[in-house]
Amino acid sequence: MKTGHLIKTLRLKKGITQEELAEKTEISVRTIQRIENGDVDPRAYTLQSIAAALDVDFEILNIYEDDINDAETKKWLPLLHLSGLLLTIVAPIIVWIWKKNKVENIKNHAYDVINFQLSMSLYLLPCLLFSIHPFTVFFAVFSQIFVIINTVKVNNGQPYKYPLNIKFLKP
Repeated sequence: MKTGHLIKTLRLKKGITQEELAEKTEISVRTIQRIENGDVDPRAYTLQSIAAALDVDFEILNIYEDDINDAETKKWLPLLHLSGLLLTIVAPIIVWIWKKNKVENIKNHAYDVINFQLSMSLYLLPCLLFSIHPFTVFFAVFSQIFVIINTVKVNNGQPYKYPLNIKFLKP
């Protein structure tokens, strides 16, 4: 269970609204909404304010920051991106199908990796057909570089972006 979901569950159990929680904690209603939806990870002092307002121990909210799922996520999302080095969509599809119920947000990452591989294949095909070797080398190296860069970013928990990505699959 993620922290935002836990906060929402505890808030509803107490019978208070997001507005009331925001008033008790001096945190904006929008921030409470974003925390409960999982859009943002609350900072420690925000968690302390929420814990005090909900009359629960701070540690109860803080424990869920390192969810068991995070270990799977930290292991498999970088591997999913790294599978793009194989220049095929088969490896990302296998990882996605295998871990879809165990790794949070793997679907979006898989779509991005697959879209990038399909896009690079689409760009490489005319280069190969018409023997345009400089562009073939460029797109091959370009795709490998961005796969490595994005794998490192995902491994470090940073946002990533695949350039020249056509959205064949949309989440």
